[in-house]
Amino acid sequence: MKKILSGQIALIFGSSGGIGKEIAGAFATQGANLILCSRNIDKLKKTKLNIEKLISNKQKIFYFPVDISNTNEVHKLKEYTISKFSRCDIIVNSAGVYGPKGLIEENQPQQWLDAIKINLLGPMIIFHNFIPLMKKQNYGKIIQLSGGGATNPMPYLSSYAASKSGLVRLIETLAKEIKDYNITANAVAPGPLNTGMLDEIINAGPQKVGKDFFNKSIDQKRNNKNTFKNIIDLTLFLASSDSEGISGKLISALWDDWQKWVLNSAEITNSELYTLRRIVDRDRYI
Repeated sequence: MKKILSGQIALIFGSSGGIGKEIAGAFATQGANLILCSRNIDKLKKTKLNIEKLISNKQKIFYFPVDISNTNEVHKLKEYTISKFSRCDIIVNSAGVYGPKGLIEENQPQQWLDAIKINLLGPMIIFHNFIPLMKKQNYGKIIQLSGGGATNPMPYLSSYAASKSGLVRLIETLAKEIKDYNITANAVAPGPLNTGMLDEIINAGPQKVGKDFFNKSIDQKRNNKNTFKNIIDLTLFLASSDSEGISGKLISALWDDWQKWVLNSAEITNSELYTLRRIVDRDRYI
């Protein structure tokens, strides 16, 4: 049976752990060649060793330590990618941080800005470097992980919420800029997952993240049944030929019935479904 990503070149950002690591392993089992990207070189090496057990002799896997908020480092990654593969077919970015926690007046502006640099400026720097390469080859798939902050206010996590909502609008805008080059760009919400970021919220405590969110996180830690499978399946779908034509969307791995989109991809892409939009009086159903 042919693997759905056989021969494809994929860059996975944030692949030293959590969601990114799981996605990288899934892409490898589906035949993709990989460049694993993260700031933590030691974890990248371990991820590479584990994934090498899943791949065939024909597949290639490399790692490259990079801070996506650093323009020079991302440019070096682009040059490295060209030297190894001469092209880049798929980009998956799961790199992100919560940033400072607490009331806005208690946040330090520089810490707030540092989170924006990673969550919003970082993806822009990735796109800035790799979109020309994808345009040249007239093909590309961009998959950006968002989060709960994209569609809901998140008290005590203002930098995270602001950057994630901005990130989704960036994807919507980018999708329109690249639509004539056979390149798609989508944002995906993975749903609640028990990762290191959840532990970060719990360790911060209710005084920093608010009682409601803290209690919700404790409940998630104890009772969450959502696995990585949902986000892996959605990411594979968006990286494969099955999702051709679907672009500029924010898709929930847990709640959206995206498996059926292949039947009406043009209708979904050309509508305002699964996008950030303002609700006005005429949109209300009374």
